[in-house]
Amino acid sequence: MEHRKFFFVGIGGSGMMPLAMIVRARGGTVAGSDRGLDQGRTAAKFDALRDLGIALFPQDGSGITDSTQTVVASAAVEDSVADIVAASRLGCPRQSRAQLLAELFNAAALPIGVAGTSGKSTVTGMIGWLLHACGRDPTVMNGAVMKNFARPDAPFASALVGSGAPFVSEVDESDGSIALYRPAIAVLNNVTLDHKTLEELRTLFGDFARHARHVVANAGDPETAALLAGLPNVTTFAVEGPADLSATNLRPERFAVGFDLHARGEVHPIRLAVPGRHNVSNALAAVAAAEAAGVPLAEAARAIAGFTGLRRRFDLVGEANGVAVIDDFGHNPDKVAATLDTLHAHPGRLLVLFQPHGYGPLRQMGHELARTFAERLHPKDVLVMPDPVYFGGTVAREVTSADIVAAVAAAGRQAHHDADRDAAARRLIDLARPGDRIVIMGARDDTLTQLASGIVAALT
Repeated sequence: MEHRKFFFVGIGGSGMMPLAMIVRARGGTVAGSDRGLDQGRTAAKFDALRDLGIALFPQDGSGITDSTQTVVASAAVEDSVADIVAASRLGCPRQSRAQLLAELFNAAALPIGVAGTSGKSTVTGMIGWLLHACGRDPTVMNGAVMKNFARPDAPFASALVGSGAPFVSEVDESDGSIALYRPAIAVLNNVTLDHKTLEELRTLFGDFARHARHVVANAGDPETAALLAGLPNVTTFAVEGPADLSATNLRPERFAVGFDLHARGEVHPIRLAVPGRHNVSNALAAVAAAEAAGVPLAEAARAIAGFTGLRRRFDLVGEANGVAVIDDFGHNPDKVAATLDTLHAHPGRLLVLFQPHGYGPLRQMGHELARTFAERLHPKDVLVMPDPVYFGGTVAREVTSADIVAAVAAAGRQAHHDADRDAAARRLIDLARPGDRIVIMGARDDTLTQLASGIVAALT
């Protein structure tokens, strides 16, 4: 990256920020812009980027002045954005976020790619922690802040830059860019409906696995298991099912879970500092990947207990007057189901605020989301939905939050549409009683964490 200049359009995004941090740490000159910066949102994040020596500009084209700047933008950035117009006028080279990440990833000595509809960020963080704790000094690219690596002087630790062989990254199927990556070790968590049809996902994930030298795959997920036929060098994992690594005797706690890991004729008791059956599956994937990367099984099994979780992944923000407030990234049917099931393993009513992460995703998965809430919510639980997050640009509003709420209510569950998010939060605050759990769910919006903190303060 030395002697190269980059300008990131949308640098505050969950996929863009860690990539910019890695490029800067490897010697690149980095600048960027973000709509959130212009709108005054999440100022602390942009302060952290400045502290790394990254120059920030308004998203008005003023930061793009040199034809040697490589302009990096996510798929969400439209060609009409002023920065892109300026880059086109100057003839700047262009790369998508995925193209630049794949360039770094594929050049690594030991690229480890984590794919799947759900659990990518958590498994990536777990693998990164295992390799770090076991002395492999990895580079890690994540879409979420890894609590293990966050410090007062590095609060937004969604990237870790090491000098060892491993480069661990989650890879995205939503825009098809998963096809760019050539992993030495491919981890496949699951295949469920999210951004694309199941048929498209089967092709993308199947091709990703076939490019790898070693595959770690969830034999407990039917769609993933079907993709494994004929693949060499596969390590399987499953929760309470037959596999190379399996988990039995699950011991759920309110904010943790214990289980017994069975592998290679060995049994290792493990206690995770994150809860839920889905995190047991994530831990199996991470241990199997670390073993494939050369970490002895027993060493990885011991180290996984030290993983402290990710921000916005079943993240306990605080408790006040007997009410726990949890911040969660759940945004597709599979993630929502996992979070609700984990919470329902313990007593207490759920008060859920679900903010859709766009009108497009609602059009793609609205029916399945409504069905998930209708099936997974208990009769006393309450769901409130504000309008989808919207930061600008063109969008078709064919399916709305009100449509989802109507479907959930028709199924006999308590559901309300409060278009204004603050009004939705106030409804839950007014309803909350000791023993309840308030859960804030949604993606693509860092201010949800601030909302959760504000609810704790209001309850106090």
